[in-house]
Amino acid sequence: MAQSDHKKFFENLSGAGKAIGVLTSGGDAQGMNAAVRAVVRMGIYVGAKVYFVHEGYQGMVDGGDNIEEATWESVSSMLQVGGTVIGSARCKEFRTHEGRLKAAYNLVQRGITNLCVIGGDGSLTGANLFREEWSGLLDELLQAGKIDNEAVLKYSHLNIVGMVGSIDNDFCGTDMTIGTDSALHRIIEVVDAIMTTAQSHQRTFVLEVMGRHCGYLALVSALACGADWVFIPEMPPADGWEELMCTKLSESRSRGSRLNIIIVAEGAIDRHGKAITSNIVKDLVVKCLGFDTRVTILGHVQRGGTPSAFDRILASRMGVEAVLALLEASPDTPACVVSLCGNQSVRLPLMECVQMTQEVQKAMDEGKFEEAVRLRGRSFENNLNTYKLLAHRKPQSELPHDEALCRSSFNVAVLNVGAPAAGMNAAVRSAVRVGITEGHKMFAVNDGFEGFSRGQIKEINWGDVGGWTGQGGSLLGTKRTLPAKYIEKIAEQMRINNINALLVIGGFEAYLGLSELLAARGKYDEFCVPMVMVPATVSNNVPGSDFSIGADTALNAITDTCDRIKQSASGTKRRVFIIETMGGYCGYLASVGGLAAGADAAYIFEEPFDIRDLQSNVEHLTEKMKTSIQRGLVLRNENSNENYTTDFIYQLYSEEGKGVFDCRKNVLGHMQQGGSPSPFDRNFGTKIAAKAMLWISRKLKETYRQDEGRVFANTEDSVCLLGMHRRALIFQPVVQLKEETDFVHRIPNEQWWLKLRPLMKILAKYKTSYDVSDSGQLEHVVRNRSKETENVAI
Repeated sequence: MAQSDHKKFFENLSGAGKAIGVLTSGGDAQGMNAAVRAVVRMGIYVGAKVYFVHEGYQGMVDGGDNIEEATWESVSSMLQVGGTVIGSARCKEFRTHEGRLKAAYNLVQRGITNLCVIGGDGSLTGANLFREEWSGLLDELLQAGKIDNEAVLKYSHLNIVGMVGSIDNDFCGTDMTIGTDSALHRIIEVVDAIMTTAQSHQRTFVLEVMGRHCGYLALVSALACGADWVFIPEMPPADGWEELMCTKLSESRSRGSRLNIIIVAEGAIDRHGKAITSNIVKDLVVKCLGFDTRVTILGHVQRGGTPSAFDRILASRMGVEAVLALLEASPDTPACVVSLCGNQSVRLPLMECVQMTQEVQKAMDEGKFEEAVRLRGRSFENNLNTYKLLAHRKPQSELPHDEALCRSSFNVAVLNVGAPAAGMNAAVRSAVRVGITEGHKMFAVNDGFEGFSRGQIKEINWGDVGGWTGQGGSLLGTKRTLPAKYIEKIAEQMRINNINALLVIGGFEAYLGLSELLAARGKYDEFCVPMVMVPATVSNNVPGSDFSIGADTALNAITDTCDRIKQSASGTKRRVFIIETMGGYCGYLASVGGLAAGADAAYIFEEPFDIRDLQSNVEHLTEKMKTSIQRGLVLRNENSNENYTTDFIYQLYSEEGKGVFDCRKNVLGHMQQGGSPSPFDRNFGTKIAAKAMLWISRKLKETYRQDEGRVFANTEDSVCLLGMHRRALIFQPVVQLKEETDFVHRIPNEQWWLKLRPLMKILAKYKTSYDVSDSGQLEHVVRNRSKETENVAI
């Protein structure tokens, strides 16, 4: 472990003698409570005092009971609550010098010189101004005799760290703001519900979603439900859009669709700055096409409800990072904002982000819409490009025809392999439509490699995959069977159907399957074609990718169930639930689900445990029952230990907890594989499959041998896995991933999420070691991004 010398552990950071104030400001967003909980618990954990500032800046100005010391128990049960428990208010007084003077006095009275502000760009700009004025405000208070010289010296600097809580995702510098994913959940729930009634009556629905200045929610929900048309402020439609839209709607009906969905952001405009409202769109459709059309305005529903698993994890990670940033801050460090880039927490200078956010608005006001999209960041730009690729079918005349290749189309087959995962269908739809747009003939294989060997393969068209994004499971059918035993028959089917490339969407079996096809190249030329796999499994155990399609939906299923179980336990008091999750030998669902649900412990295979650990967990829960939080939640991955089974742990806890708490156990089972895909899985599946198809197109052109009139690819880099790694989507040859894989237990040797486990322990009040080597560097906002590092965070 030579590298441990370079590792930085947070045990060296002490909060003793420091006081942190936490406030939520501006519009509320789901997940704010998870952030407050993480700040409070991490603050107390490192020995600092933490104060709630109720009602945002208004509470800071008014002082008194609005600024209240927080305890460990006071943030219990907050995790699953939407909105903000400590209140938020718009405060005109804080915008005045007098207001900020009062606020400074109230903070100094309690020794608070560290502020964690959770809000939008307005709230964060206000916090930065307050920080800049701080020493001047203290001088004024000294002059007025309200504080003494000692206080001026002792509290001479104010440290500020921001977290962005906004459902609009309108802040530059972060891929996701707290609340955005939950708002998407609300929108998608409504769209899914509307689709069934629209289908029944052959109706067109115009949905208006929030986003006065930012079209993120409209754009991503349009991607996630396969909407026919979307209007957003950053991409006003070209003149003549009315006729174009009506033609598109009418074509979709003529192909057999019984419904149309149009999504309008509340700030949508045309090229001349004129508002495009949902009613204008409705009247247009009725007038031009005579379709039965209805308008649904979602309004504040989007802000409500329980936070999604993604938002809870995001907010918990950001809250812990914010406390670390405050502990490390010096008078010279600028106010920073904790944000998400790909899969990493990063710190960015607050004012750089605010400035860039304001530049977006300026570009839009000046009609520089392409510039505005670029400034929004790579996540937004990527979503927009994918939407454009998938939304409208190009006429045959516009499809690519490469004269140099003397052919316009290749045959590409798509199949699902492994267990079903929500989002697989979104990936297939995306692959089929991008493939057709690229000029290829697309073939769908039913029932995985087994179906392939039996010739269950047929051409699939644009209209065949309509409405697939919201469907759970695998519509193509999927099996775990590996190709080796059918290799000859699969080669024969490849030859009969003249398949020039393969796209495999699946889990660990898909990865093993591709390796087997690669190995068979020596014997069968049919497999000398480009092949790529996209990871799709609830277990998230595929090497080469931090995320796989389906894992987010499974996490939400686990989190929802745990919320209900915790509620039941709170009612009966002194009860501990032991819950078994799926995942094979991979502890992702148990660990990350534990963080999202506020579990006390999560047993996994990757972190061996023995009877002493079980004993100390029982003792920890016994102590917890003496407080006001009289319930416990313990997660166990199904294969974490062959002897310490769920039944064993249940019996041990029941025996050891006698007289203090009683136990119940719950095996979640296949409900984790089912259900409608979450917005993240729909979007991730859509974007990753689109990128895989573009790679296939490129490889087909590179490997087409004109003299032989066929595709011939036999290099290692023609069999790849496309995965998300840290901040980018990257293609990795399957051969190179072998060293990174534990084939016995079907997991990668290194897994990024193990770094999140200490967070769960800290937030459950366990003393632990936490490696913060990745934290601490203040980065800068990146403006011009290279195409290679396009990110897929939604």
